[in-house]
Amino acid sequence: MNKVIATADLAVADVHDGATIMFGGFGLCGIPENLIAALVRKGVKNLNTIANNVGIDGYGTGSLLDAGQIASHTGSYVGENKLLEKLALAGTLPLRLLPQGTLAEAIRAGGAGIPAFFTPTGVGTLVAEGKEVREFDGRQYLLERALTADFAIIKAWKGDRLGNLIYRKASRNFNPIMATAATITIAEVEQLVEPGEIDPDHIVTPGIYVHRLVVGERFEKRIERRTLQETAK
Repeated sequence: MNKVIATADLAVADVHDGATIMFGGFGLCGIPENLIAALVRKGVKNLNTIANNVGIDGYGTGSLLDAGQIASHTGSYVGENKLLEKLALAGTLPLRLLPQGTLAEAIRAGGAGIPAFFTPTGVGTLVAEGKEVREFDGRQYLLERALTADFAIIKAWKGDRLGNLIYRKASRNFNPIMATAATITIAEVEQLVEPGEIDPDHIVTPGIYVHRLVVGERFEKRIERRTLQETAK
């Protein structure tokens, strides 16, 4: 089955208002920038986003926030997005923050069909408010619910026409687990190859999890924060 879609705009054509969407990436590393841009052009509204962070102002998922397309967000890091910080502090954007490991496990659990799990992370903090706490072997644990979505919009380095994906270095972040936790997974790749060209031992996300594949038109790959060290004199 050829899962390749001609353009990013066609790939996201059925994303509807009010959809819950997982976006792969960590900071600006491994984000599906072409698919995000297509969602901005589409103008879909009231999105409930799940991602580690919301890009930066005006770029990545931050461009969706700038356009007023995000209704709520679940993540672990406000990051460099000043608008997200402003909206959250003003109470105009519902923001749910989870410890990063808890966020990752909640997504992994959702993909595995596990509805909830216990973790010691966050016990005795604001994270624990309103959640069940249970003791196991003398230690307190929080009950956390799994996360799933209508769509997972992810980025991979290379994919074949059947949807098998491999990731390059740090871009193998939230992308693989999100691919398993959504009703529809849409992947953006840098390189498209024919079936059989990827060593089966190297496949991270099997094509069974991927419903659509698009080759990105261009990749900026911005750096979230550039820090330079002065040359010693």
